[in-house]
Amino acid sequence: MQAIVETLFDAIYLITVITLGIIMIRKSNGSKQYRLFGIMAVVLGLGDSFHLVPRAVALCTTGLENFTYALGVGKLITSITMTIFYILLYYVWRNRYHIQGRNHLTFIVYILSAFRILLCLFPQNGWLHTNPPLSWGIYRNIPFALLGLLIIILFFQEAKTQKDKAFQWMWLTIVLSFGFYIPVVLWADIIPIIGMLMIPKTCAYVWTVFIGYWSMRKQL
Repeated sequence: MQAIVETLFDAIYLITVITLGIIMIRKSNGSKQYRLFGIMAVVLGLGDSFHLVPRAVALCTTGLENFTYALGVGKLITSITMTIFYILLYYVWRNRYHIQGRNHLTFIVYILSAFRILLCLFPQNGWLHTNPPLSWGIYRNIPFALLGLLIIILFFQEAKTQKDKAFQWMWLTIVLSFGFYIPVVLWADIIPIIGMLMIPKTCAYVWTVFIGYWSMRKQL
C-alpha cells in the first residue's frame, strides 16, 4: 500500500510542477520574472525526479536496500538542484520588485549556495552508503537553511512593503518547506515515521509554484 500511495503522490507532484513550469516558460510573454519562475519549477521537478523515480522503482520492486547507489546519487543531484532552485527564486524576487544594486545580497546568496554545493560533494556525506552519517547531513544543510532564511526575509519584507497580495504568502511556503524538512534530516533515521513529513514539505513547494502560476495568469 505504501508503495502505491507514495508512488502515485510523487508522480502527481512531478507532473504538476514540471507541467506548470513549462506552461510558465511558454506563456511568460517576455516577462523575465515568470520565465525565471517557470525555469525554477522545472528545475525543482527534474531535480527531485532523480531521487523520487528510483525510490518509486525500489518501493514497487525489490526494496530500497537494493537501490542504495541510485538513491544516493539521486539525493546528491536533488541537493544541488534545490540549491539552484533558491538561487532562481532570489532572482524572481529581484525582478518582481525591481531591485537595483544591493549586490551584497547577491554575494551572500552565491556564497551560501557555493558552500552548500561544496559540502554536498564531500565523500564524507556517504551518499552511496545505506546509513550515511547524520553529522554531514547537518553540515551541508546549515548554509542551505541560512539561504532559505534569507529568501524568507526578503519576500516577507518586500511583499509587505509593496502590498503584494499575489506573493504575500511566498515566505510562508518556504518556512513550511524547511519546517517539515529539518526534522526529517535530524530524526528520520531514528524515528522512520518522521519521514512522512516529506509529504507536506512537497505540498509546500507545490504551493510555491502555484503562487507564481496564479500570479502570471492574472497579470498576463
